[in-house]
Amino acid sequence: MRATIRPWILGGAALALAAGAAAIEQAAAQSMMAPQKTIKIGFISTFSGPAAAIGNDMRNSFELGLDHVGRKLGGLPVQVIYEDDQIKPEVGVQKTQKLIQSDKVDFVVGYIWSNVMVASLKPLIDSKTVTIVTNAGASELAGPMCSPYVFSTSWQNDQTPAAIGTYMNQKGVKTAFLMGPNYIAGKDMLHGLQSTFTGKVVGQELTPWPNQLDFSAELSKAREVHPDAIFAFYPGGAGIQFVTQYAESGLKGQIPLYTAFTIDDLSLPRLKDLAVGIPGAQNWVNDLPNPTNKKFVADYRAKYHSSPSFYGADTYDAVPLLDSAVRAVHGNIADKEGLRKAIERANFKSVRGNFKFGNNHIPIQNFYLQDAAKNPDGSYSLHTVSLIVKNDQDKFHDKCPMK
Repeated sequence: MRATIRPWILGGAALALAAGAAAIEQAAAQSMMAPQKTIKIGFISTFSGPAAAIGNDMRNSFELGLDHVGRKLGGLPVQVIYEDDQIKPEVGVQKTQKLIQSDKVDFVVGYIWSNVMVASLKPLIDSKTVTIVTNAGASELAGPMCSPYVFSTSWQNDQTPAAIGTYMNQKGVKTAFLMGPNYIAGKDMLHGLQSTFTGKVVGQELTPWPNQLDFSAELSKAREVHPDAIFAFYPGGAGIQFVTQYAESGLKGQIPLYTAFTIDDLSLPRLKDLAVGIPGAQNWVNDLPNPTNKKFVADYRAKYHSSPSFYGADTYDAVPLLDSAVRAVHGNIADKEGLRKAIERANFKSVRGNFKFGNNHIPIQNFYLQDAAKNPDGSYSLHTVSLIVKNDQDKFHDKCPMK
């Protein structure tokens, strides 16, 4: 008996198939039309008052970094929310909490001041917000308060002055007078200098921060004890005031000055000749010869008509670092464990060349001797003189429970 296929059955099947295909097509179209997840980044720095020059350099460098990756991280569009900490720990905490709770950011980046950063650590750690600190280097962050979710692209505070202490030993300095501001970073800096300096400290002054800008009394004390050298840490506008007063007091021709974070690419255009002959140490200098740094410096100068500082260089590195991590988790930024591991691998090209994290998420890196020089066109710039310390790891890493 021949089977008879009823046309209405065929028609029903065809209609069902057609409807299914249409549904799939519609879903695909809707998927294509759906907006991509936007990565929200909270950025905390100082954008008001005399220290705004530092915050602006950090912001400029971060924006340039985003330009270099097509304004996307791992292929996802980016929104950056900039907040001003006003150099006040209590304001920094409020802004950090706002970014986490109200803005619901995916990452937090920035922090200049160690006291602001330390005050802000608890909400960052409690919320497991992946954070890239691009300047502040408090010893607490490197040691007992280290976190799986907090990373640094800069340093631990002691490292830079420790490098200068090593250089002072090489120069035969036997006695030194130390100066710095009375807050977390200032104390770390003087401690770091003394961790390597083998000579005798004949005087030490911690001055009120950030309001004291007259250092005449402290410089007079230095003159009275006749040290072989003065070491000073004064960042930003305070550094300009300190170096100016040091030179005007006549001490520049009498007692050599060694510095950390006092003379930089932001202060040099104002200090000019006053900065020449005053050595400092740094993890980055604008003339480092690797291709990534050459592009960063050239493009920064072209876009902003000024030279970037180490504040900007360390902040710029946060962009390719985050881009590499988001790519590693295929855009699934909810995978915080995957993000953490990807950031730890640091699979990106740094302005410093090779980049590697220690167990406490502080970079293991070189520190260079830098000095200021006048260029043939009358401008001034910082130049690498020599390598002081190679692949330096901070001494607090063994106090961090992460292994």
